[in-house]
Amino acid sequence: MQINHNNSILTLEDMPLDVGYSSEKVDLKNSAGEIFSIGGQNGATQLLISVPFIDDSLISQLRDFDTLLSLNALGGITKALIVANDTHDLPALEEWLSGYDYDEAFGDFYGVRLSNKELAKSLFIISKDGAVFYHEILNDLNEPFSVDKALAKIVAANSCYTGKGCHG
Repeated sequence: MQINHNNSILTLEDMPLDVGYSSEKVDLKNSAGEIFSIGGQNGATQLLISVPFIDDSLISQLRDFDTLLSLNALGGITKALIVANDTHDLPALEEWLSGYDYDEAFGDFYGVRLSNKELAKSLFIISKDGAVFYHEILNDLNEPFSVDKALAKIVAANSCYTGKGCHG
């Protein structure tokens, strides 16, 4: 997959993890050096966003997610912002986990590592049972995510899991 950024073309090093596949629990490191886990089955719907850079536009979009989730009474969702390494300054965002992919497990397992070793601008929704419910990998790093589409998918992912398995 080719990704555009200004006048450059980057490529993904691997195939992205597709909808329906089981997500993997991976560890990230926050700016204080503490390790935390995202992905996998944790009983909560998860919104995982990886980016190659953090700018005001992205911060605004993350706040839009917070507002829409709040207006739609969608609490208890794990929200994480992931960058490739500690050369990035992680923003202090209330209710968001922010971390570095220090061991490259997120980039490798989710298939979002770019040819320049940064992470693609991607959004994954993981259902309560740990499956990839939806993903969006942007072809242009300057474009915003489809917040409305992601919100609809979060609502669906949050409501479809009954906890009784596929025969319940």
